[in-house]
Amino acid sequence: MKFRPCIDLHNGKVKQIVGGSLDDSGAKENFVSDKGAAYYAEMYRRDGLTGGHVIMLGPGNEDEAMAALKAYPGGLQIGGGISPDNAARYLDAGASHVIVTSYVFKNGLFSQDNLEKMIKAAGRERLVIDLSCRIKENSYYVVTERWQNFTGFEITRENIAMLEGCCDEFLVHAVDVEGMKEGVDTRLISLLSDYVSIPVTYAGGVRDFGDIEIVFSAGKGRIDLTIGSALDIFGGSLPYSEVLKRDEFRG
Repeated sequence: MKFRPCIDLHNGKVKQIVGGSLDDSGAKENFVSDKGAAYYAEMYRRDGLTGGHVIMLGPGNEDEAMAALKAYPGGLQIGGGISPDNAARYLDAGASHVIVTSYVFKNGLFSQDNLEKMIKAAGRERLVIDLSCRIKENSYYVVTERWQNFTGFEITRENIAMLEGCCDEFLVHAVDVEGMKEGVDTRLISLLSDYVSIPVTYAGGVRDFGDIEIVFSAGKGRIDLTIGSALDIFGGSLPYSEVLKRDEFRG
């Protein structure tokens, strides 16, 4: 298991928000930083962290995102509005990978044609598919458009197997617990550890060191972890410096 750092951008600022609250009127915010995205990118570079991501939550985040990529070239993935038209620009600017959701799950439906266009634009080895999901009728379904709209794409062994040959990694936010700091989604983590054979990063709900242990155990050490609102660098109480020392992240 690896620790994967994050930089979430909303209205041009580094923020931590409650996952399902983002809409046209704004979002419920856990934290708004007075530091720019480049500050965090430089921190992650200094600490030797790789595979983290910058997520642009809506418009107005381009400058900050580019500043982060410039500060840590090759060290960060980028997502938020990614399409074949702009993928090369972000990769050329220093992104290690581009992260795609809505373009592949267009209008609530998985589009093989759009996925093939993304592969052509970015290359399979530099593509991350975002499978962030919410629970509906006791199953997990991918959600898009700022996590507000359910797609018909269910997180199943068969669907995961179909996508694994089309990308380098998966990113999965457990949207129902994202930003809540009330505990991780153990069931989803267990499913991912059983279904996925390529790198996958889980995000959502971490509140303390016990939750890191749960992710390691339920994920059988196979699931990488992002922590946001709980970290002291984002206004929480979990010391970032101590997280880096955890035994779970030394595998």
